[in-house]
Amino acid sequence: MAQKSNNLATNRKARHDYFIEDTIEAGIELKGTEVKSIRKGKSNISDAYVDIDGGEVFINNMHVSPYEQGNIHNMDPLRKRKLLLHREEIRRLERVVTLKGYTLIPLNLYLSRGRVKVQLATARGKKLYDKRDTLAKKDANRKIEQALKQKYI
Repeated sequence: MAQKSNNLATNRKARHDYFIEDTIEAGIELKGTEVKSIRKGKSNISDAYVDIDGGEVFINNMHVSPYEQGNIHNMDPLRKRKLLLHREEIRRLERVVTLKGYTLIPLNLYLSRGRVKVQLATARGKKLYDKRDTLAKKDANRKIEQALKQKYI
């Protein structure tokens, strides 16, 4: 798992909009100056999603800003990027997505031993009442923590 200092981008909307069931680490195929741009923190995965197409896994709608000194080596910021997984992992993910109706979403983009990795999650979408319930629980826990803090001060 990545450490805090290696975290490059986080999808904060994911835990609000989905029930996260399982996570998996995947490599990402980058071209040109995309690695330099990602290392500078010029990436966004909040609207990104993952597709399985023809036995390969792709991340769509992940924005990587062009590198300032990249000139002709810069790529399209929203291009489709291939994710690197073992064949067995791809088959398992494909079964989960097609049979159980889950979706694949990216949670984090981070560095692991100098390489850019993506943490993927199999997730189920939340309904509006689920989101309200989650917010109510979070609010109740916050009030309990504040009351305990005031009691011990």
